[in-house]
Amino acid sequence: QVQLEESGGGLVQAGGSLRLSCGASGRTFSNWHMSWFRQAPGLEREFVASIHWTGTIRYNTNTVKGRFTISRDNAKHTIYLQMSSLQPEDTAVYFCAASYRPSLPGNAAEYTYWGQGTQVTVSS
Repeated sequence: QVQLEESGGGLVQAGGSLRLSCGASGRTFSNWHMSWFRQAPGLEREFVASIHWTGTIRYNTNTVKGRFTISRDNAKHTIYLQMSSLQPEDTAVYFCAASYRPSLPGNAAEYTYWGQGTQVTVSS
């Protein structure tokens, strides 16, 4: 059974930092695109960042603005999202997802596996 499990969310004050983790089990994801998406109440799911096993990284620059860093540890089957300078508008449920060969890494419809999400709340 394939599982993606996020952790590391929580409540933080504006300007603070969090590191999200996503552990994968049930299959090998070392040659897959692994990504972070987020969804705020009433809004569509939004691409945040992706990383391929080769190290290719993409960010939603409008969202990240140089504040987030995605990384992966293939040996641990885990990806991370280091978030700093968090703002209230970053409040959302953050999901990790896996896609084998997305034509558009930012397109949520191309992702096969999803975690259940972890809540990030940033207070002002």
